[in-house]
Amino acid sequence: MHELIRDITLCILFAWGLGLLAHFSRQPLILAYLIAGFFIGPFGMGWVKSQESISVISELGLIFMLFMIGLEIDLKKIVRAGKVILFAGAGQLIGGCLLGILFFAGMGLAISGGKFDALYLCVACALSSTVIIVKVLYEKRELDTLPGRITLGVLVLQDIFAILFLAVQPSLDNLQVGVVLLSIARVAVLVATALVLSRYVLPRLFHQIARRPELVLLGALAWCFLIGEIAERLHLSREMGSLVAGVSISTFPYALDVTAKVTTLRDFFITLFFVALGMTIPIPGLSVIGLALVIAAFTVASRLVTTFTPLYLMKQGLRASLLPAINLAQISEFSLVVIQTGTAANHISTETASAASFAFVVLAVLSTFAMGRSDQLVRGLIGSLKRIGLRDLDHDQDSEGAGEGGHGEIRRIVILGFFRAASALLNQIERQNQSLLEQISVIDFNPLVFRTLSERGLHVIYGDISNVDTLVHAGIGKAEIIILSVPDFLLVGADNEKLVRHVRTLNPTAKIVATADLLADVEELYKAGADYVTVTRISDAGELYAVIEATDAGLLDDKRAEMDARLAERREVLP
Repeated sequence: MHELIRDITLCILFAWGLGLLAHFSRQPLILAYLIAGFFIGPFGMGWVKSQESISVISELGLIFMLFMIGLEIDLKKIVRAGKVILFAGAGQLIGGCLLGILFFAGMGLAISGGKFDALYLCVACALSSTVIIVKVLYEKRELDTLPGRITLGVLVLQDIFAILFLAVQPSLDNLQVGVVLLSIARVAVLVATALVLSRYVLPRLFHQIARRPELVLLGALAWCFLIGEIAERLHLSREMGSLVAGVSISTFPYALDVTAKVTTLRDFFITLFFVALGMTIPIPGLSVIGLALVIAAFTVASRLVTTFTPLYLMKQGLRASLLPAINLAQISEFSLVVIQTGTAANHISTETASAASFAFVVLAVLSTFAMGRSDQLVRGLIGSLKRIGLRDLDHDQDSEGAGEGGHGEIRRIVILGFFRAASALLNQIERQNQSLLEQISVIDFNPLVFRTLSERGLHVIYGDISNVDTLVHAGIGKAEIIILSVPDFLLVGADNEKLVRHVRTLNPTAKIVATADLLADVEELYKAGADYVTVTRISDAGELYAVIEATDAGLLDDKRAEMDARLAERREVLP
């Protein structure tokens, strides 16, 4: 017991120290935790030698990590997911697994006889890192973009796939139909039990303790370990149970409160899991490093093929097809869980498991770097893909001579970039002066916007507004009014000031309307050449003040009814 406490102390101290280094050098924290574990573990300095300690620390961390992953899987969102996400996810998973089996089995890795190295690697390489992807997309403010939503949708489908694999995993040694059906039946019993309890018992209990934070936290932990123990009794695993426990309350009214309360504890145990995982990684030989590099290269190549292809075939355009492929091009922390369970079941060799861990580390670093510069990468790749004959959504307008007269002639009012403000503006024009729509052109690279506006009969040009060549080719020099309504934090590869300067150079006479995020930006935009600058917060403030006045006058219900009526009339491109 004293040895376990000492070992946990070392884990936390070294994880924190190397975590600080990773933070300041902008590297993934998971990488720091793995290195910390290797350093203090039996293959490093040897300060933590007890296999029992490593096993206990790892299992606790794994249980909490899977519980939190389950909490973040919203089944309602999966049901509502569009066909693009469903087809992209299915294409990526099925294609990735097929390619993985063929590739790794072709390399001579085991796939039968009690050893399943090729199968575990195929599953591990099909999964992408939720931790890395969400962190980078959040920092880039791209979670709510179309590529961001596709990426997150595919991640959720990957998690469900991993759950199904973990359900079958204990039966891999004896994959008979009866054994597999028995495993599925056990999982069905576990899921049904969890869903019934979470639907009819937990809401009443949590309603009673909602104002006692410590009891909410304790209740969440009790739920996690209860379902884990039921899973153990059903000859599944506690880890599987903790995942089901999380999923079963992901749509629970108190799920957000539970997540907030458990997050800190989760981070503590996830840190322990990755440190413990680092302890199991031996000093690599040349063969392990070579296999790790092969795994990493295969993961990137297969992700580009299996993610890009279905999205491109569904006419999402080159950009919206490439970005999710780049975002997903790494191995998941869930993959390490799969590998760990395979090692514990003696399904996979230590050398293969170590190579997978090293591949995870390599891709964690490279993919963070690539995602941070994904826009530059995509621009380069689009040019190459067009040269080999792949068509983008702008192919038809290129052939019709956009900006050079005829059908592609740009209109006198141009909206550069299309987001919610532009969506609201078009709806306002549609309701007040519909004839004005014939005088408007929209330039944007969102395939959903391109198709929807085209179907509504508006003139839309598919292109990247931050690229000067796009503006020249579109014929921006002929426009009379140019509107930039996208805020800086959503613009890719530019900001409003740069766009105003480019547009003013290309069109010295047009009236340019720009958008400012900050009050300090207004003057800079005027200096850059804008004729008028909108500041959204000012109109928002007027609306909020009107709500306060209505509340004080006892007319809030009338104010809400007025707003509801206005909302009911709107038919916007972006809801």
